[in-house]
Amino acid sequence: MIQSVERAAHILEAIAHAGGAAHLNAIAAATNLRSTTAHNILKTLQSLGYVRRRAGDTRYHLGDRIQNLARVAGDDDRLRRDLRPALEAMTEETGETVFLAVPSGDEVYFLDAIESRQTLKAGSQASERLPMAGSAIGLLFLALIPQIRNRMLQTHSDRIGPKLEAEIEAIAKRGYALDQENWLPGLNCVAVPYAEAGEVRAGFGLAGPSSRLPLGQLETFADVMNRILSQ
Repeated sequence: MIQSVERAAHILEAIAHAGGAAHLNAIAAATNLRSTTAHNILKTLQSLGYVRRRAGDTRYHLGDRIQNLARVAGDDDRLRRDLRPALEAMTEETGETVFLAVPSGDEVYFLDAIESRQTLKAGSQASERLPMAGSAIGLLFLALIPQIRNRMLQTHSDRIGPKLEAEIEAIAKRGYALDQENWLPGLNCVAVPYAEAGEVRAGFGLAGPSSRLPLGQLETFADVMNRILSQ
């Protein structure tokens, strides 16, 4: 058995048993590790996204990568089921292709989608994966989930240049993401977040031909999507 892996697993279990967050001293005591050893392992787990710190909170929390693993084990089905009515309402009211996606490591995973009935439309992306730094919904997650953004900046800084950083900051202020033919020529998209207990868990994206979805229409549809989610 590899000792460092065993210790990391015990630390994650200790945090989980403490309700998802614990102080360093409590983690060290629960795992029978010296505080310095526990701290070093926690630093590695934090850099990988398996634990995280929150502003004004000295405890270590289970990170988004652990949440992703739990999601794959069953939460995807719950989100897909619970959010299907919102997906249907968005498609019905806008007439465009709408999809539901979640962060999955350094990628975006599309859980569900409903295609537009119009002849010229964006295709369904259900069950597909895209790089986090590519689509509008990926940029939405980077802007609104700090631990994902921080990890990407640490491990994939080559994918996020000054222009993309500026767009991420704009999305964080605006609250939704826009893509005007950046990902695919002729295709425009808008993405809005879905949060539970104050944390972004998923996102809804709407896509269609740029000729039918100029900037003003994208902004209008962002309001429509947020209104449906607030009902």
